[in-house]
Amino acid sequence: MTAVPFRGARRRRMAITLAAALAAAAGLPAAAQADTWPAKPVTLVVPFPAGGTTDVLARALGEPLSRVLGQPVVVDNRPGAGATIGADYVAKAKPDGYTLLVGAVHHTIATSVYRKLPYDFQKDLAPITTIAMVPNVLVVNANTPARTVPELVALLKAQPGKANYGSNGNGTAQHLIGTQFQNATGAALTHIAYKGSGPLATDLLGGQILLSFDTIAPVLPHIKGGKLRALAVTTNTRSAALPDVPTLEEAGLKDFNIGTWFGVLAPAATPKDVVARLNAEMVKIIQSPDFRKRMADIGANPIGDSAEEMAQRIRSETERFAQLVKSAQVTLD
Repeated sequence: MTAVPFRGARRRRMAITLAAALAAAAGLPAAAQADTWPAKPVTLVVPFPAGGTTDVLARALGEPLSRVLGQPVVVDNRPGAGATIGADYVAKAKPDGYTLLVGAVHHTIATSVYRKLPYDFQKDLAPITTIAMVPNVLVVNANTPARTVPELVALLKAQPGKANYGSNGNGTAQHLIGTQFQNATGAALTHIAYKGSGPLATDLLGGQILLSFDTIAPVLPHIKGGKLRALAVTTNTRSAALPDVPTLEEAGLKDFNIGTWFGVLAPAATPKDVVARLNAEMVKIIQSPDFRKRMADIGANPIGDSAEEMAQRIRSETERFAQLVKSAQVTLD
């Protein structure tokens, strides 16, 4: 007769102990809770289709990151609307360090180009680190007779309104460079927006579009293979990956200095300890000899800066592109 109340008392004590433990856990500060991170896979959201520079960099970073974290790092491609769909998804994700955005310069441009965005890039996302800077390059199909920028401009002016150029989407760096190119040369071009570098390169190789201002990484193999011709890079210095290709300024066009940076961000309320851990691990990877060699092979310049330095980059780039967008009169709904 005494066994039943004994078991009941033991159950009550266990229940009280469990309740106390749960209450204590609920009251733990974010820093203490972050000690258990990561306990499950981490997702890198890429706001472009597979095959483009953002995707390539995400996978290059994700492989070694999964090893040091001891958890799988999954790449989730969410393309569309000039990379803003993926950014909005991460901005609204649970701020627990498991959903991250591989962002780019495009997001600082979108802030000014789109009349209304469903998120605030600087307020709703927390910078972690910049992965790399990648120059953009003016390329044409190898069948195009133009072999220099002046020859291309002459060709375009001889066929006003008939030529087109492709970009990674409305409001991206490629779109803005194309607009600047038209303003500087007086050549009329039709802009065709794609969801990413993969479909853009396919149409460029197939002759559906005449030229593009894509980043070097996705077009470099085609340039080396002779299927595409590089006429100029859009930065103020030449690229080590294409040392014989002049800058647009060297080709006669002034005030061109746009490259594309790529970095990792988290939802704004992500615990600071988690952001600090991610920054430390990512910077080690980015600055490692293996990663640097991998970046050199695709024409990218690895960075690996602090979260504060990346935040400053975003602030200054947002201000800079706001002025360029205003002067180029590029706006989207």
